Amino acid sequence: MLFFDGGVGLLFLLLWVYCIFEVITTDEARIRNLPKLAWLVIVILLSDIGSIAWLVAGRPQGAARALPDHGDTGIPPEYDRPGRATAQSPDDDAAFLSQLRARAEEQRKKAAEQARLLRQQEDEPPSA
Repeated sequence: MLFFDGGVGLLFLLLWVYCIFEVITTDEARIRNLPKLAWLVIVILLSDIGSIAWLVAGRPQGAARALPDHGDTGIPPEYDRPGRATAQSPDDDAAFLSQLRARAEEQRKKAAEQARLLRQQEDEPPSA
């Protein structure tokens, strides 16, 4: 008989802890009948009765308890696009490489022009 009493006590303890976590994590807009803080106080102070009362009268029902839609997961939509897992190397993109070459060539031309202007300034005699 001692094991049975201990087992029932353990079940009520697990139920109590479960209900406390569930009250804390449930969205306040979905809780029925009382405010969230009131349910938390009831479940904590009246452990067994409060836990059962939460399950019967406070816990959200039916579809409100369902998992959130795919859009409500908080995951940005760019992580959900098809083909995201495939690696795409810039070395394989010909348009990117040609744009990179054109930009590098433009930078070389600007640097050469600046060097030429600097040499011209150094070669000119000072005008006085």
